[in-house]
Amino acid sequence: MNDTPEDPATQARAAVADRIAAAFADAGVDGAVHAVDIDRGTEAGHGADRLVCTASVHKLCVLLALHRLAAAGRIDLTEQVECAVEGRTPGGTGLAAMLDASRMSLRDLAYLMIAVSDNAAADLLLARVGLEEVNRTTRALGLRHTRAVESFAAMQEGMREDAGPAAARALTDPLVLARLRALDPTHGNRSTPRELTRLLGAVWRDEFLPEAHGAAVRRLLGLQVWPHRLASGFPFDDVQVFGKTGTLPTLRAEAGVVEYPDGGRYAVAVFTRAADTRHVVPAADAVIGLVARLAVDGLRGAS
Repeated sequence: MNDTPEDPATQARAAVADRIAAAFADAGVDGAVHAVDIDRGTEAGHGADRLVCTASVHKLCVLLALHRLAAAGRIDLTEQVECAVEGRTPGGTGLAAMLDASRMSLRDLAYLMIAVSDNAAADLLLARVGLEEVNRTTRALGLRHTRAVESFAAMQEGMREDAGPAAARALTDPLVLARLRALDPTHGNRSTPRELTRLLGAVWRDEFLPEAHGAAVRRLLGLQVWPHRLASGFPFDDVQVFGKTGTLPTLRAEAGVVEYPDGGRYAVAVFTRAADTRHVVPAADAVIGLVARLAVDGLRGAS
């Protein structure tokens, strides 16, 4: 039977979408979310097909490209990389924050890239893998709107150019933010919430990578240290959250998977843009967990 406005399932989905929209509005953000039951295929969302700037969420795609090459025997994950101080991509975590040169394996660089969103580690991996290989990987997954355009260093350099002489001090000025190419999804690295949950579902079902490589990807996503976004919506000892955050001025996002002890597995991607231009806006972080929980509760109620 086709869904109609009177159909209970349709009404339930609409009610969840309304609650999500209200939560975004209450937090002062414009948001988009998609959630899908990985095993049943039921879904919930709001603006699921909106093109969004992925920021550091795109490190998921770099990770998959790395493991795809490793699975094909084209890269050895234990290969050692020299991590010089000169030319490192800036950032506040991992290699980007370290003061000395080091030597590290590709798989350990991947750990830093995912667990603490290390920009320097991500760009070292990109230099080894290549942007086009990242795009071949997402095309192989059937992700038509997901594209890697630039490195994380190039994204930062573009923001510095767009901000002008005041540099980072200008990144709370709405007039400056309006001209940042990094916040234009037609310019930089991009995807949609629905495509990112499709990517995660394929990894969790071992449809895209051999089982050992899928397990390695899932392990890294389970080691992410940030609890203030997606994980904040699921504060239970027996619920596990895997994820990758992304952050740019006014943009906060996370894509990940929530696993319940009864075997339920849900891929969720949430992207927000805040009206408040301050760097610290707790409500804009917390709403990511809230809307993820609303979406997942809707799916669990429908099962």
